[in-house]
Amino acid sequence: MMKLSKKHIFLLLALSSILLSLPWFRQFSGLILFIAFLPLLILERVLYENRDSNKSSLALLYSTAVFILWNIATTYWIYKATLFGAIAAVIIGSFLMSMAFWLFHITHRKLGHGFGYFAFIVYWIGQEHLYLNGELSFPWLSLGNGFAKDIRLIQWYEFTGSTGGTPWILLVNILLFLILWDFIQKGNVRGRITEVVFVVFLIFVPLTYSFIRFSQYKENNDPKEFVVIQPNIDPYNDKFEGLSNAQQLEIILQLADSLTGAETDYVVGPETALNDNIWENNLGSNRSIQKIENFVSKHPAVKFIIGLTSNYQYAKEETPSPTARQFFDSDGHYDVYNASIQIDSTTKYQVYHKSKLVVGVEKVPFPRLLKSVESLIIDLGGTTGGYGTQAERSTINDTNGNTKIGTLICYESVYGDYVTDYIQNGANILLVITNDGWWGNTAGYKQLLSFTSLRAIETRRSIARSANTGISCFINQKGEISQATKWWVPAVIKGELNPNEKITFYVKHGDFISRILSFFGIITILYTIVALLIAKKR
Repeated sequence: MMKLSKKHIFLLLALSSILLSLPWFRQFSGLILFIAFLPLLILERVLYENRDSNKSSLALLYSTAVFILWNIATTYWIYKATLFGAIAAVIIGSFLMSMAFWLFHITHRKLGHGFGYFAFIVYWIGQEHLYLNGELSFPWLSLGNGFAKDIRLIQWYEFTGSTGGTPWILLVNILLFLILWDFIQKGNVRGRITEVVFVVFLIFVPLTYSFIRFSQYKENNDPKEFVVIQPNIDPYNDKFEGLSNAQQLEIILQLADSLTGAETDYVVGPETALNDNIWENNLGSNRSIQKIENFVSKHPAVKFIIGLTSNYQYAKEETPSPTARQFFDSDGHYDVYNASIQIDSTTKYQVYHKSKLVVGVEKVPFPRLLKSVESLIIDLGGTTGGYGTQAERSTINDTNGNTKIGTLICYESVYGDYVTDYIQNGANILLVITNDGWWGNTAGYKQLLSFTSLRAIETRRSIARSANTGISCFINQKGEISQATKWWVPAVIKGELNPNEKITFYVKHGDFISRILSFFGIITILYTIVALLIAKKR
């Protein structure tokens, strides 16, 4: 029966923390995740073997230490925008992960190895699913995201989405642990030949398919020309104070004019680029909109898509949304949106409202219950209070309806299942418009960029990305990034993207794996509780 010294315990905890963190940095591959849980699983097995003398709470203590360190190492950059948000993200993320691991240990103690390691997979996926879809949501460290830079290894995400990477990683860790444990105990792995064969199959079959798919995938050639603008306006010092709205728009239009030609189909500007008291009830009267219309009049074929902060005033007969604010001097209500707009040669404006909002920055969770604390929202958009949303993932279309654009605004690009709604509503090209300047030159904006490659693979849609301060780029349907701009420099790039009408298995079925396994997680928890109650009664 193995026992560990305090030195060995600290070493194993540190090792798991480091291995879990490395794939979120550009220099390291997600393949590291295949062994990242091994040190922690060794600790858990030692606790299991000595369960008569060790309380289950030790598993909670050890895992909490690992997951706090992992969360801090990979999402520390949030403090650049909000220290409170960074602390909250670390606490909530670590809590969910630790609870999943602790529940796994309890099930393991009560029901043995088979049920126990199955519980590890379904509990972990359950907490990821909860954090992905809950009102408090920040799924940055979902395990499948760890392969975001390894696009040649994960072309099969077109079937499962990034959530399919999580059971892959967990199952490989468990099989490798069982092999390693036998070697530690017996000095050989003769009793684990089945596991050896299975883990080789489990790793190399998806990788082989992915390499073949990557080399053979061809896009249908029907290029649309995009000009993407990166104005590089400091979000802290210039965006809302240093430069006027007119000066900021002039920078954008000068960059656009430098590359826009007769063949250009779209010009794309970043998130919240326009912040000129824009009311959706009367868009045509706004000076910023009018200036862009003047630009388009010189380039009649161009569709100009750009981010804006907009307002909408509710008519008396309309019911205000839960996020609506009341005018100071009347009984009327209005909503504020982080939005995108297409301005073209027609008189019709197409507007999309960002609807996956950052908790504590763009929204208060449970708005009907917490409306009174909405004023505490961190001001990162030139407004105070939460933003409004819309129910549908509507597309922005060209005049003949052939090209349909799904506009992902910043944080929305983190959510794979959410993005499939744009495709189901007809989007054949995706845009990502973002700011990225809030976090400084840290790992944050680089991680967000890499997640965009996941969306390209999952949906097989070409993507143009316009970031205020970098990185702007083009991404093809295999997830390859091209013409990436540098951080903190004004830039403009021109490229061609091919629309795609085909629907992937993942777009059709979404996060089916996490939904199914989360259901089994609930069943396993209930079964564990029943077993504990029966044992207590006896």
